[in-house]
Amino acid sequence: MMDRSGVFETVIGFVVLVVAAVFVVYSYNAADRQIGGDQITLSAKFGRVDGVAIGSEVRIAGIKVGSVIANELDVTTFEADLKLAIASDIPVPVDSIAKIASDGLLGGAHISIEPGASEDALLDGERIAFTQGAVDLIAVALEAFTSGAAAAGGQ
Repeated sequence: MMDRSGVFETVIGFVVLVVAAVFVVYSYNAADRQIGGDQITLSAKFGRVDGVAIGSEVRIAGIKVGSVIANELDVTTFEADLKLAIASDIPVPVDSIAKIASDGLLGGAHISIEPGASEDALLDGERIAFTQGAVDLIAVALEAFTSGAAAAGGQ
């Protein structure tokens, strides 16, 4: 027969398992909501995609509307060719701009789409024509510091 401490430990163990199960179900549903459902696939070419990987978010106005599903190097142009899965109920105007944006100095990167003014939307399999690649912040900072030091040393 179990004493009181054994019953208490069994109840606590059961509560931990229930909480873990709820977390797994929530995570599965959240992932399905983000990547599941009807989608279209768009592509975009960038000169640099630093910090963007498969699974990175695609956002419009800061709201996640899709994710990066593939990336490869175009050996002809030496540009990164990304495939983006976008929710099919989100129309992306044909003159939209796709940019690599950072989540902060230490954060990752994502694709930010700035919708254009066109009435026509991109269709499944089409390419976003206007893109802006990632900015190498370290190189920019290094250039600013070295040019500032050269200007100060020359006076």
